[in-house]
Amino acid sequence: MAAAAAAASMGEIDGEAVRPRVSDAKGILRQSREFLDFFWDIAKPEQETRLKAIERLTEHLKTSEKKNESDELKYTLKRLVDGLSHSREAARPGFSLALAQVLGVFEEIPLQTALDQIKEKHDLHKVKKKLVRNAAFGRFFGVLALSQSTRLHKEPQVLVQCVQLLQSLAQYREHLRDLPRKTMVDILSETNEEVFQEVLLGALHSDLSCAFSTPEQLQLLLVAMQRFPDVLKPKKLKKLLGTATVITEENIPKLVEVLKMAARSAKKEHVLPAVALDLLQVSLREDRFELFWREAVVGGLLTDQAGPSSYMCYRLLASALPLLPLPQLRRMLSGEVMRHYGQHVVSAQLPDRFKFAPEMETRVAEFLTGCSDAEKQLAVMVAFSTLTNQGYPVVPSFWKVVQNLRPAVLRRYVDWLKDTFCRPQLDSCLDFSTRRQRENQEEGVQDKQCVFRLRKWIVPRLVSIVENSQVKKDEELVMDIARFVFFHAFFDVKKSTPDIPETESTLSAPLDTSTRDVVASSFFGLLQHLNHLGALGDCTEGIAPHERRVQGVTADGSLWIYCLVQYADRLLKHTKYVCCARPMTPDERAAWDSMLASVEALRKRAKAKKMHVGEASAFQQLLLLMGIYLFKAPEESVELLQDLQNCMAKAQEKKARKKKTKAAAGAAEEDEEPHWVEVLVEILLSLLSQPSRLIRQVCNAVFSRIAAHLTPAALHSILDVLDPRKEGEGQDALVVTDERDTDKRRKCSSEDEEDEEEGKGENEDSDSSEEYSDDESVGDDEEEEEEQDVDQNFRLELMKVLQGQNALAAKEDGSEDEELDDEAMMKLDGSIATLFAEQKKRIQAKKDEKERLRKEKMLVRDFKIKVLDLLEIFLSKQSESPQVLGVVEPLLAVMENAMSRDTNQQEQDFLRKTADIFMNQLCKAKRYCRNMGDMKEELHDMLDRLVSRAQKLSDSSVSLYYFSASLYLLKVLRGSVSPSLRGNEEEASAEQAGAMGAVDVDRVTALYRGALTSFMTHRKSSLSGGMFTELFTRFPVLCVRLLDTAAEFISGGVRQYQQGEACTVVLRGLQTRDVQQLLPDPRWKDLCEKTLGYLVETLKPVTECKLKVDQEKVLKVLELSQFLLKNIRQKALSVNLEPLRDALLPLKEAHGSHSSRRLQDTYWNVLRHFGILKPKGEKKEKSKKDTELQPPQGLRKKKGFLPETKKRKNRKKPVVQEGKSPAGGRPGSGATPRTPAGAAAQDEQHEKKRSKSSKKKRKQQGGAQGAGATPAKKAKAESAELQQQQKKKKKKKREGKGK
Repeated sequence: MAAAAAAASMGEIDGEAVRPRVSDAKGILRQSREFLDFFWDIAKPEQETRLKAIERLTEHLKTSEKKNESDELKYTLKRLVDGLSHSREAARPGFSLALAQVLGVFEEIPLQTALDQIKEKHDLHKVKKKLVRNAAFGRFFGVLALSQSTRLHKEPQVLVQCVQLLQSLAQYREHLRDLPRKTMVDILSETNEEVFQEVLLGALHSDLSCAFSTPEQLQLLLVAMQRFPDVLKPKKLKKLLGTATVITEENIPKLVEVLKMAARSAKKEHVLPAVALDLLQVSLREDRFELFWREAVVGGLLTDQAGPSSYMCYRLLASALPLLPLPQLRRMLSGEVMRHYGQHVVSAQLPDRFKFAPEMETRVAEFLTGCSDAEKQLAVMVAFSTLTNQGYPVVPSFWKVVQNLRPAVLRRYVDWLKDTFCRPQLDSCLDFSTRRQRENQEEGVQDKQCVFRLRKWIVPRLVSIVENSQVKKDEELVMDIARFVFFHAFFDVKKSTPDIPETESTLSAPLDTSTRDVVASSFFGLLQHLNHLGALGDCTEGIAPHERRVQGVTADGSLWIYCLVQYADRLLKHTKYVCCARPMTPDERAAWDSMLASVEALRKRAKAKKMHVGEASAFQQLLLLMGIYLFKAPEESVELLQDLQNCMAKAQEKKARKKKTKAAAGAAEEDEEPHWVEVLVEILLSLLSQPSRLIRQVCNAVFSRIAAHLTPAALHSILDVLDPRKEGEGQDALVVTDERDTDKRRKCSSEDEEDEEEGKGENEDSDSSEEYSDDESVGDDEEEEEEQDVDQNFRLELMKVLQGQNALAAKEDGSEDEELDDEAMMKLDGSIATLFAEQKKRIQAKKDEKERLRKEKMLVRDFKIKVLDLLEIFLSKQSESPQVLGVVEPLLAVMENAMSRDTNQQEQDFLRKTADIFMNQLCKAKRYCRNMGDMKEELHDMLDRLVSRAQKLSDSSVSLYYFSASLYLLKVLRGSVSPSLRGNEEEASAEQAGAMGAVDVDRVTALYRGALTSFMTHRKSSLSGGMFTELFTRFPVLCVRLLDTAAEFISGGVRQYQQGEACTVVLRGLQTRDVQQLLPDPRWKDLCEKTLGYLVETLKPVTECKLKVDQEKVLKVLELSQFLLKNIRQKALSVNLEPLRDALLPLKEAHGSHSSRRLQDTYWNVLRHFGILKPKGEKKEKSKKDTELQPPQGLRKKKGFLPETKKRKNRKKPVVQEGKSPAGGRPGSGATPRTPAGAAAQDEQHEKKRSKSSKKKRKQQGGAQGAGATPAKKAKAESAELQQQQKKKKKKKREGKGK
């Protein structure tokens, strides 16, 4: 009672009524918060959250059952049934699944009870019209929950009611679509035969008898036939359908219509409807597949012009692959459906068209993966390979499904491809032509063109089998394909022999030049892949995952290209059986034999360890590659082979001389002749001029093996190619070679695509167009001048022709009206035509010359990019060699030259690659030259040149490269610093000069001091503060010597920018640990005092910080001041800090509200060292208007009443003068708080004020009207005043609207 009284008293104080006691009739409020959260989680859109909530709900109900708490189970059932019609789509499946789990676990809940609740809650006849959709879904998901509870077959009566309920929901197709029918199929598939025969057959009689009406009803019949064949016997089907089987001549039209309906319904899903697959299986069981495929698919669906029907035919074809026996499979794959599919593939290549080919590829891959019959696999591969469009198969040459073939089937498929290449059988191909092709084709050349197109596809298909790493193949198969492609690229058969398997297959149609070009280009692409091919088959089993795998060799260690050269030599020796397509000359044959002898000698020397393996492999690869190229470019290959052999001989002679004492004559002879590495480098450079990716990769591999033997002259020959001052020298051969091979490259389609540089293929067209546009824009003025000259010369020649024919008479002759006869006119026309033809030829020649120069320039750039690869290899392999130092200045010259002119995209790529090599492979390399020998003075001179050049440049980016190069030379001169010297503070301070190795510290210090002074005293300088910051942090000894100079420019810099950069440089130098160790305490104290003085001096002229440059300078000054103050406090140095404090205090008003948050925080952090704290943030003072408008704190506004400021003013009320309160009230009285005790007194005062003011109004009105006025006059006067007031109001409103 006391507690109740206390609660009542509290309620009276708060002014709130006591809540009435709520009766918990349903027991809902007794549920725990955790229990109720289950239902909220079930309605969430995340599937994982819903599943976890259902699992936890089931466990909770199991625990409650043990405690005999049945209320929770009843509440759960009610809550789940209510949630079946949830407005959120993601929540309905969650509640349905939860209801299924609860009904499956708690079998004491009768299904009839649950079904009754579902019907009652989601009654379609009682709900509002806008809730019919939710109610329909509620009924559907309720039945779905009952079927998923696995208890439905135990209660047949409930099962019948569920089926009837689903049948009634079929009319709500606009909401549920075919979900009720699919659920009926699921229920049917889980029902046993006895229940179906006794209960469901009668309920489903109407649906089964109308099976040919809708796809859902037909699928219901097909599932029932498949599930209960003993119940739905032919006699029963006769009663239901009128026929004993489904697939009959009479039912075909009905089946076609049903399939079309199913195809349209599955248009967006891109899947095969289940009814179509079931119908296909029924046709196989009834042994009516031929009838079904011929009449229903080919004669029905395929004739429909709609896309969904055609796609259903394709999906039926793919789905029938694993179901059909081999004869029916071959007939189906050679029918009209396959032909129609081929036409779709060809026509779908246009953009914005649906492409079925990826789906077909996936389905064929699935079939090949799951099929164990080799004959079926081969039949499918052959069928798709013979689906041709005028001889060219519609499937791509690189088809991924090949990787799913078994090894034996793959071998047979390769043999079929080879046999088809030799003897094309166009009659066995399922060929078709598009309408446009039929209109444009010529008679008599169709078969020849089809053979060419078929062979053009077969060779890339064979190559793709080798290139696809997922295909299971062995070395024998790879070599077989390589031999076949090589043979038909360069050889012809005279007579078959078992020693050469390729001669046993004679060609039914000879190979023309175009076909041989395609085969040759494919061979070199294959050779490129073999050069990087890893071990195959069982060879990979013993290799550890982390072990490096050798590429380009067979299992016995031989190079793939060596095996092909051996095969080519065997072909050349069997002149009785084979011959070259282009006969070899005696010189070429001699070069071939010499190459083989050299290769064998190299192999013997490598095995005997008389020669380095890398060097032998380099020469061997080049010799073999040039030997293979004898068949493609014999003239160039003969010269290169001779140079290679001479180079190899010189290398062997040099090694032999090293073992003996060098004689003076031998030394002189050696000096006269070039080194073998120099010759080899020249050969590599000449090979790189050819547009072949294979040659480029081989050259890079060879150069990486000879990089250790590179001489300065060989390196100089590489740098000469990149030297912009020698641009155009020695590059005529490059251009001539390319122009000579232009016609050949145009004929070959595939190799040139592979030969292009890696990574340029996608942007080649855009790059060339950009370059062309750039060249045109550069030469516009010259072209205009040339046109003017040409026009003037052409005009003179034309005048001569006209005067020579007397067609142009002089004015003084007076023969203006004379006319030429016909013969003279014809002669004149001929002369003019000849003149114009010559002029046209001259214009075209100039255009051709301009185009040639553009292509030549593009080839030179491409060639330089390839040469950069060699330089990158050298820097990565020989980064510790002293020869690397000779690369610095040439690379800088290349970058400077490229940055100084307008560049197109290709030159930008060249510049970017050069800069990347310079910075990453040279300046930032972890390994660098540590043994410079006698190059100390030379390196110091180079250092002077680099720093001086960095100051004179106008481009800061190029200057950065020069400065980075100078730091790299400093690193080389310093060498490696011993750890003890870095770790011991005393030794570091005592031997600071020794820490710089071979660096002339005084000379270098003077050099960088001059650069620092130049940067700080010139308004426009290409140097930057970041350069000196890196210098100070990387070389502490120089930092110690330059700190005083840098500190002077804190106040002596030419601009605020230089002063701020000086602060940053000094700060980074002082923060370096090595600098702190090198500076003794007295020197440190003196430096701190000087720096503080410079800081005070630079802060004095600062009066305001509105500009960004001033704010940046002040920020850097504050950062340096903060570090100095903190260091002085830590080391307890006796330094006078008062001047700095006095200089900092005025900055509080200087930066004001214009400064950034970082500047303000840094400023107050600095003042904190002087004991000055940042004042707490004061709220802005409110204006007087805001304080007047703010209501008193003690008064609460009454709801429903306007505040005083919003009330309309009384215009008749006299104006209150300033300083007086209205109606005689005291000023500020409204601000007094209204307390409960004084509320009545204030009300009385207000009433008195109102009465006084009303009396005054009446007196004023009476005085204004005057004495003796009659009541009529008073009324007239009042009405006139009212009218005037109304007019004034309307006028003010109009003026307000006008504004």
